Amino acid sequence: MPRRLVRGLKPLSVWALTLLISGCIGTGGIAPQDTSLSPDTLATDDAIKAADKDAHWPAGQWWRAYGDEQLNRWIELAALGSPSLALAAARVRQAKAMAGIAESAESLHVSGDSTLKRHNWPTDQFYGPGELSNTSTWDNSASLGLSYSLDLWGQESNHSEQALDMAHMGAAQERQAQLELQDNIVRAYIQLSLNYAQRDIAQATLAQQQQIVELAQRRLNGGIGTHFEVSQAEAPLPETRRQIDALDEAIALSRNQIAALAGKGPGEGASLQRPTLSLNTALKLPSALPAELLGQRPDVVASRWRVAAQARGIDVAHAAFYPNVDLMGSLGYMATGGGMLEFLAGKKFNYSVGPAITLPIFDGGRLRSELGVASAGYDEAVAQYNQTLVMALKGISDQLIRRESMDKQQQFADQSVAAAQKTYDIAMVAYKRGLTDYLNVLNAQTLLFHQQQVQQRVQAERLTVHAELVVALGGGLMAGHDSPAPEKTAVPKTPVSLAVFDR
Repeated sequence: MPRRLVRGLKPLSVWALTLLISGCIGTGGIAPQDTSLSPDTLATDDAIKAADKDAHWPAGQWWRAYGDEQLNRWIELAALGSPSLALAAARVRQAKAMAGIAESAESLHVSGDSTLKRHNWPTDQFYGPGELSNTSTWDNSASLGLSYSLDLWGQESNHSEQALDMAHMGAAQERQAQLELQDNIVRAYIQLSLNYAQRDIAQATLAQQQQIVELAQRRLNGGIGTHFEVSQAEAPLPETRRQIDALDEAIALSRNQIAALAGKGPGEGASLQRPTLSLNTALKLPSALPAELLGQRPDVVASRWRVAAQARGIDVAHAAFYPNVDLMGSLGYMATGGGMLEFLAGKKFNYSVGPAITLPIFDGGRLRSELGVASAGYDEAVAQYNQTLVMALKGISDQLIRRESMDKQQQFADQSVAAAQKTYDIAMVAYKRGLTDYLNVLNAQTLLFHQQQVQQRVQAERLTVHAELVVALGGGLMAGHDSPAPEKTAVPKTPVSLAVFDR
């Protein structure tokens, strides 16, 4: 056989032997079992289909639709001082640093080492009675070690890409934390506004009750009333005063909550004035809703990046089944004996260079288990993404249903208050003229008080629904600029060279 042909067959033989040995620890057919849902396959309900569409998403500063400058200022304060946002930002920086660590494995590594030491050589069985026996000499060395991973199977590149995907996920989670903070502040602010409105109703009720007490006392003094009427008129006063005190407490607690969300102390919260919320325009639903949720909601985007990271983890696990080849080298000087710096002489120079190959043969099932862990992690990430997507559409539908209902309830509540006010006014006039007793006035006043409370609660709920719909649509954060491409989240296929051993 010609020598040139023999030399050519040797690498091929080594390669074939490598694949044969790798077959001893094949993947065993381990692969992911779940697939990601396509948004277009999720049916939308009548609430979404019937919603007005204007082909745009909420504005980035969506809370400005409430027209309250104090609310705008506190959300800006929260963006600068909230501990929850600082925590999310720190996690993003940590993930980016971890990605840098993973990426460094793809680069050339150079390390230096140098030693200067005096060595005493004894006479024994190891050193013998040679010429260094019972002497002290310089035993010095200096070297540069070089290593470079050839990464023939993409293990290092996939590992660094996985770490980068996790950093992208952290960035999306930071936007989700920002959106949740905005939502929590708006909800607490709406509650503060409701507490003030309920307090106004309670104070008006107290004033009316005191007026009735005065009327009952005047009727008694004029000889046309009774002590029972006076006592009956005075009975509700303590309870109404208790309700006012409870609402004062709720106002103070709401201030503390807003201050804490913004990363401020209770003293800052005490400066909060009464809200001036109003909402005259309804939020319309964007077109192409299901598909564009992939790029608009931060939690959906974060889930997609998690799937992408787990997909790269499977590629890393696949690469571990192949031989690993690193290029190793060293340059150095070394000398025993002579002067302190004599080891730096040219004749003491040495070097080494060559490949370092590690080959998995038998590992007790470790590589298959690692692939199983990566595959299960991918399935878990896919299931979480599918659940997030399903709940995202549910949340939008829920808020659209609630928005339509709250608009109708607001009209009914306004009508109920108007009717109760008319009934109370008639009862008061009749009571002043002696045409009815106090019980009818009390019943009318109680009904009015109740309907006013319902009206304020409905109004607050209507404001809250607007915020919840904005949050369900992603809050206008435009997370779509950082959403992974579909091919990054696809199920990684088992390489052919490994799959052949699983048949």
